[in-house]
Amino acid sequence: MRVRWILPEAYLAGGTKLIAIYAERLMKRGHDVVVVSTPRLKPTPRQRLRALVREKRWLEGPQRRASHFDETGVDHRIIESTRPIVDSDVPDGDVVIATWWETASAVAALSPSKGAKAYLMMDYGAPGMALEDLIPTWRLPLHIITISQFLVDLIQEHVPDTRVELIPCSVDSEQFSAPKRGKSAVPTVGFLYRDDWVKGADLVLEAFGIARKQIPDLRLLTFGPRDALAVSPPEGMEYRAFPATDSLRDIYSSCDAWLFASRSEGFGLPILEAMACRTPVIATPAGAAPELIEKRGGGVLIKHEDPNDMAREIVRFCTMEESVWMRYSDAAFETTRSYSWDDATDLLEAALQRVAEAPPRRDG
Repeated sequence: MRVRWILPEAYLAGGTKLIAIYAERLMKRGHDVVVVSTPRLKPTPRQRLRALVREKRWLEGPQRRASHFDETGVDHRIIESTRPIVDSDVPDGDVVIATWWETASAVAALSPSKGAKAYLMMDYGAPGMALEDLIPTWRLPLHIITISQFLVDLIQEHVPDTRVELIPCSVDSEQFSAPKRGKSAVPTVGFLYRDDWVKGADLVLEAFGIARKQIPDLRLLTFGPRDALAVSPPEGMEYRAFPATDSLRDIYSSCDAWLFASRSEGFGLPILEAMACRTPVIATPAGAAPELIEKRGGGVLIKHEDPNDMAREIVRFCTMEESVWMRYSDAAFETTRSYSWDDATDLLEAALQRVAEAPPRRDG
């Protein structure tokens, strides 16, 4: 198949990572894969002022950021300006896939020669993504594929007659794994740091401060896709900027618990990555967390907007008997063993083949 992916800016974000995994795997299976994305937006005066005040640095023009596509060998084409994708940007294909709500209308408007039209719906709750903006995209003549039962239910709640295919995410067991182990010598929890309010970094930092009053040597290990934090790190926190992919395993497996504090989420890949490294997860019930934790074990769900609840669980996991902790650790690891990226790619490949062969979907 000739598969065309349409993205906004491609950088080191979770959604870009998911598409890069699929694009590379489809390419290696012999499919003709092209990714088309827009360049980085020029910083606004407000963004420049914020960076100057908080980070003591001046934001330059829209320089290209590192991307999950950089080492895949996938044909990735970045158009010359930030605008909707049009026919002349996309080579003819068998299927063309929107990957973000703002790309959905552009894909729907492409000519039939660009391929049958699909929509990989991956997120809800990102900055600037309001439900009232999303719902119209679910009514477009696009075959919808999504990654968590939460998103399936959300789409069908608002557009009941829409058929949605569910293809859950997986984790690379070669990249993310760890031998059977005990707790860390120094009590340690970790999380993926993002500035976006929806990701809940403020909740993690508050919970960490509360928990550290009971565990004075508690350590918070975090990483993220930026050079420096927008906040002053508290005592006991260690931040690693742009860690090499091979080092992520060591970060996850250094922790007694991984913290997932999203207020809203499409899936939440760090949950699976931590579990694959035998680290139990303390998570808000966002994205796929209920599916992965409540139904299968390997962690615990906490209340939204409740740093005290998170702090209690941090203390519990860091002070529980090692034999009890290891049962959680084993359950986390087993959660990731039954389903691979090969399985997910099989499902996606079959779904795209059906999209390519099906009659075009009409407007909802």
